[in-house]
Amino acid sequence: MRLALLVPGPFGAISGGYLYDRRMVEGLRALGHEVHVVELAGRHPLPDAATEAEAAAALYALPEGVLPVVDGLGLPAFAPVAEELARRRAVGLIHHPTALETGFPEADRASLKAREAALFPAMARLIATSPLTARRLPEEFGADPARIGVVEPGTDPAPRARGSGGPGCAILSVGSLTPRKGHDVLLRALARLTDLDWHLTIAGAARDRVHAAGLAALAEEKGIANRVTFAGEVDDATLQRLYDRADLFALATYWEGYGMAAAEALARGLPVAITAGGAIAEVVPKEAGIVTPPGDADTYSRAMRRLIFDRDLRAACAEAAWAAGQKLPRWTDRAAAFAAECEKALAA
Repeated sequence: MRLALLVPGPFGAISGGYLYDRRMVEGLRALGHEVHVVELAGRHPLPDAATEAEAAAALYALPEGVLPVVDGLGLPAFAPVAEELARRRAVGLIHHPTALETGFPEADRASLKAREAALFPAMARLIATSPLTARRLPEEFGADPARIGVVEPGTDPAPRARGSGGPGCAILSVGSLTPRKGHDVLLRALARLTDLDWHLTIAGAARDRVHAAGLAALAEEKGIANRVTFAGEVDDATLQRLYDRADLFALATYWEGYGMAAAEALARGLPVAITAGGAIAEVVPKEAGIVTPPGDADTYSRAMRRLIFDRDLRAACAEAAWAAGQKLPRWTDRAAAFAAECEKALAA
């Protein structure tokens, strides 16, 4: 096949969604498919007129016979050219609908939902990255269930995390500094546990600089700034070291289309403390740690207390995490599944 992945730039950005995209491109090319990456300029996912013009130009510039695969983060910008997407039998790659993003004003969320509800039925195929997202697309956005496939992310075989060596608990959270990731909930939860010995590292890009500044201010306000490291956007080697030296993975997310960072933690046998925001709760078995409702810092704090304090409990959760991690899908078969979904779009 000849494919073009249209995705907001930069394509090298560090996030679960971009990692998925890069691994799909790499895997599809290894299978012999021709894949061209088109980086979309402008403001995403809330496009202005200039962004819409850039998206339309990118689409019309594709040669006939090339199948457009549009990353869901950039898809709202294509609303004015929905008919051209339909004509070209385009595929939408939906990590999670942008209308579900936390932190947008309600008017913006309504605008995004209207765009996605108009665009999803126009696509020849929608590829969701989790069964939960696939289930929500028809229910909330009017997508045709017969045109939806699921290709979950993979994991690479990884050595078991060695941990920090103590005496305290090294906690790792991985996710961009945006409201949806719930880092503020995590900070509020840990601020109630200053009688315990812990240190938190948050690895993630400050894409929302105002929110990122607010997180730093919150850590200061709660008197835990000396226990929190904002590592920023880190390269892969650094991220692997952070996973390796962690004792506990934590993410208080409001919504995840899959939960790749948590899956990576499981692949290394790390116990996890998460909130049940989206599909992440389906990725993480309860035996591997604790799962609490999104946005509830009090409940999250009480649950985390046990994991931080009780080494034996952490060890038991780590065993369950390691067992679960070995059963996760591997990247080696993900590209073939993705290619099969694209072929369904061409055959429809």
